[in-house]
Amino acid sequence: MMDLTVNDIARMLDLSAVQADSTEADVRDMAALAKQYNCVACFAMPAYTGLLAELLSDAPQVAVAGVVGFPSGANTTHSKVRQACEMLEAGCKELDMVINIGRLKSGDTDYVCRDMAAVIQAAGNVPVKVILECHYLTNDEMKTACELAVKAGVAFVKTGTGWASTGATEDNITLMKETVGERAEVKAAGGVRDLETLLKLHRLGATRFGVSSKSAKAILEEMEQKK
Repeated sequence: MMDLTVNDIARMLDLSAVQADSTEADVRDMAALAKQYNCVACFAMPAYTGLLAELLSDAPQVAVAGVVGFPSGANTTHSKVRQACEMLEAGCKELDMVINIGRLKSGDTDYVCRDMAAVIQAAGNVPVKVILECHYLTNDEMKTACELAVKAGVAFVKTGTGWASTGATEDNITLMKETVGERAEVKAAGGVRDLETLLKLHRLGATRFGVSSKSAKAILEEMEQKK
């Protein structure tokens, strides 16, 4: 294992409560865990983002983060921009946006790039991570999405929402990192549930990990036992 500390791992973890059945209690538990371990960011569904900002108001080291076009990516560009602005107004310091998967698979690359660029422009200095939802894409489509994302000016390309049945596979991380190189970072989400998986994907180039509170707690407690 690399010379990583518990805090190093925590500063790679984006905790999330973004399933359809995520409750207020889930959001509160997530915020408490993030503050306990000094995790880098927390994501809730938009209806809970204001609450999340309140819960993290005394922990500026944990970024409040918001989702845009989540989980399908099929919203109009106008609605994505409006949602991005709403998330920023709620106090978000990072945004994770889902690409328009259907437009990508239809070959409408100009639309996909403009869609991303509009949200990135609206976000200003706030970093935007673009979710490819790799489960639905071919390797060539993933490469295309990564190139479009870099062209649009993303901070990160991300494997998935966590709603699809796959996402953060070794093959996906390898392909995405090889495509973006140093032009963007890679976030793994959708299947990162233990320390072994996290470390393996980190070695392949992932620098951020989207995980549930349950998985984060298991990963961090395992790291503590290795001290």
